[in-house]
Amino acid sequence: MASLFDQIKKWMSYDAETEFYYKHNPSLAERAEYLLRPMRKTDLRAVIDIEKSAYEFPWEPPTFRDCLNVNYGCFVGEKAGRIISYGIVSAGAGESHILNLCVAPHTQGKGYGRIMLEHLIDEARRRAAEVVFLEVRPSNHNAIKLYRSLDFNEVGTRKGYYPARNGREDALVMARML
Repeated sequence: MASLFDQIKKWMSYDAETEFYYKHNPSLAERAEYLLRPMRKTDLRAVIDIEKSAYEFPWEPPTFRDCLNVNYGCFVGEKAGRIISYGIVSAGAGESHILNLCVAPHTQGKGYGRIMLEHLIDEARRRAAEVVFLEVRPSNHNAIKLYRSLDFNEVGTRKGYYPARNGREDALVMARML
């Protein structure tokens, strides 16, 4: 019993020290390793906060919970112990769909979206998908550039797919064979 208590105490004090050093030495946090791991229910608050900061029309919190509950591939990216990205992929019947991919606005443009997207593609392969689909706003030029750089091609359009300030915005449907 004492050894379990000691292990927990050691883990907790390590977390407190790490948090302290990252807070008081921001350059350490910037150089910290970017780690991917499965999303947990306890991550939802951070994920939802990122979603709200990144999108004018964010997903509702129950949507994230549903994705976890039905065992979609839900992942987060952490840096210095803080969640800075997430991605969700579904798969079935030989097809996969990237449902959501987001990087916190203050960390965009540093390659974290590419790493997460590559991870979601690998997860689709693990789930026996032969093709991966995704939708993207035509106005999201950076995302389109990323998708094209990883061999996604435009295969169609969904009219009025996304909510927009002045009504609805179409979605480009993109796909990549695995």
